[in-house]
Amino acid sequence: MSVKVYSTQVVGLKGVIIEVEVDLAPGLHSFTVVGLPDKAVEEAKDRISAAIKNSGFISPQKKNQRVTISLAPADLKKEGPVFDLAIALAYLLASKQLHFDVEGKLFLGELALDGTIRPIKGTLSLVKAAKKAGFVEVFVPKKNAKEAALIRGIKVFSCSKLADIVAHFKNESKLEEYPETKIEVNIKEDANKLDFSDIKGQETAKRGLEIAAAGGHNILMVGPPGTGKTMLAKAFASILPLLSFEEILEVTEIHSVAGTLSEDFMTLRPFRNPHHTSSYVALVGGGNWPRPGEITLSHRGVLFLDEFPEFERRAIEALRQPLEDGMICISRARGSLVFPARFIMVCTTNPCPCGNMGSKKPCVCSQAALMRYQRKISGPIIDRIDLWLEVPQVEH
Repeated sequence: MSVKVYSTQVVGLKGVIIEVEVDLAPGLHSFTVVGLPDKAVEEAKDRISAAIKNSGFISPQKKNQRVTISLAPADLKKEGPVFDLAIALAYLLASKQLHFDVEGKLFLGELALDGTIRPIKGTLSLVKAAKKAGFVEVFVPKKNAKEAALIRGIKVFSCSKLADIVAHFKNESKLEEYPETKIEVNIKEDANKLDFSDIKGQETAKRGLEIAAAGGHNILMVGPPGTGKTMLAKAFASILPLLSFEEILEVTEIHSVAGTLSEDFMTLRPFRNPHHTSSYVALVGGGNWPRPGEITLSHRGVLFLDEFPEFERRAIEALRQPLEDGMICISRARGSLVFPARFIMVCTTNPCPCGNMGSKKPCVCSQAALMRYQRKISGPIIDRIDLWLEVPQVEH
């Protein structure tokens, strides 16, 4: 008997509906997963067998039968443990231990060995894809429910254990629909640890940063070490306007897929500060299956590049397209994906390799070293930086 249950997975930043089919056939026991599964999906058979047994049902390993799990579309690589819950319910339906109508229902979650449902990444994208595909109900792990309920127009059910979902469909103990998440922007005192009001002096630089914040301009600050360039850049995020509801969804979706969400959703603009030794792929994104990089994680926020000329040349030149178009297209052998990248770039640099030019300390750089240092930033990148600020030393 073949049974079909629905789940979904993230490809890039968007969810793709996955059909989970289970077929039981007589024969010696075997448990096979087909449909280009990765190692995490392959190992699901052991997690699911233990979770079903520890939830009080008959495990697949207790019967002499061939269990075949098919994840469709078969040509799309399946990654992560997000299909565990759907596979377990499909098996319970196929083995006639459970009966319910699967139409309009979608299941997300990783199963622990004792049957509890663990949180997953990318919940917002997955629920958005479910709503777009016409699903009416979505069952998600308890810790992901608040994030999932940001999407309006679809019923979200919060689940803690596999047994709770089974009891829900058996009408023994109904799960309550999770209420829509209300977004309240509370600016905590420690949310931006550094504020413009904390900085004394550098009035010209602060004025330039205010103009950059108002107009969304990219900015470069030049000055010797110890003049407050990094402090000004970190305080820059405190004067940016709050995110709108649509922007909150957009930013939360990106960080949920990347697994960098510290709360249920983001209300403050992201501030990303990659080290100058960060690789090209870490900055722009990529991999065998392209994933978002730092420029996408800073979407609708600030990308702070401290010691800008020290970044590798290839990484700096890769900023040309996102600075111009607000997006980046990453093409690999297995696929091509477009990631959003509309950010304000704030860079800092020393005036020379030793950093002392223009300060009270003597500069020891030769003319050749100075020319080499300045040539690290190419003309096309210079053209995309709107404001150049001099940050001189200030008297105590």
